[in-house]
Amino acid sequence: MTADSAAAGAALSGRDDQKPAHLPNAPRNPGIPLDLAMFEGHGVNRQAAERRAASLGARRSVKKDHQAAWLINAVRCIDLTTLAGDDTADRVRRLCAKARQPLAPHIIQGLGIENLRLTTGAVCVYPTMVTHAAKALQGTGIPVASVATGFPAGLMPLNLRLEEIRYAVAEGADEIDIVITREHVLTANWQALYDEVAAMREACGPAHLKAILATGDLQTLRNVYSASMVAMQAGADFIKTSTGKEGVNATLPVSLVMVRALRDYLDATGHAIGFKPAGGMKSAKDALNWQFLMREEMGRDWLQPHLFRLGASSMLGDIERQLEHHVTGRYSSASRLALA
Repeated sequence: MTADSAAAGAALSGRDDQKPAHLPNAPRNPGIPLDLAMFEGHGVNRQAAERRAASLGARRSVKKDHQAAWLINAVRCIDLTTLAGDDTADRVRRLCAKARQPLAPHIIQGLGIENLRLTTGAVCVYPTMVTHAAKALQGTGIPVASVATGFPAGLMPLNLRLEEIRYAVAEGADEIDIVITREHVLTANWQALYDEVAAMREACGPAHLKAILATGDLQTLRNVYSASMVAMQAGADFIKTSTGKEGVNATLPVSLVMVRALRDYLDATGHAIGFKPAGGMKSAKDALNWQFLMREEMGRDWLQPHLFRLGASSMLGDIERQLEHHVTGRYSSASRLALA
């Protein structure tokens, strides 16, 4: 990478002389009492949201070294994920090996980032796979995330969902990706949604809670905004678009509405909440567009793994191919690179 590219990478990573406003050791969101005034009656203009989202990739273009820097930053924000019915301990260990070394050695050397010690943001698995991931990642500092609470539908009794959270944490999970009861949103039962998420946050203990809203099931952008606000009021550390199992998963207009909600919550409370789009994102271009969204709406601080994650695995393969092309000038077959 050139000096310009190195500077761009440093800026994306927050490694410069300007101290970020929200550091990883900042206090967690303690939540606040349910406040309907923060979201009821809050209109969302769908056409305006769609126009704004469409402008992100059209107005901004990054090339060559600067594009490489953005893609490297995307790697460090990826939650490398396997959530398949045929998951095995060996598959999880392979995924963890990829998380520890997400790019091939010749790409790392060609980019000149050997000292960056690049890893993905986390590894995300089912609760029964947490112990395998925790052992494989021991000493690396890479968090283990676990889905829980009856993922992906969440249609289990609350006491069983809370017990699943406790099980995953006891197995070694550092983060819990919970799913909300969509019915509470669709019927505007905000107290029930608040109480549910607050109980889940308590069950997480020291583990951070990422609240999956399953936005593809919520019908309106107003519901997306309201559910985002209630989850944050109840103590969520992150809000997340999707399980990846809905018919419609992460989209830029939905993400824009959620990001505006967390910005409003920050303004009202002073607490910085993270954001995780997930599902349907497969390309390096997707990785760029969602980072552009965070940079333009929230600023540079939200381009760091403690405030931004990308829920994807196949995306990493395309990023690696793009970075290899940047280094060598050639595209390799996807089968030449290690699987995520």
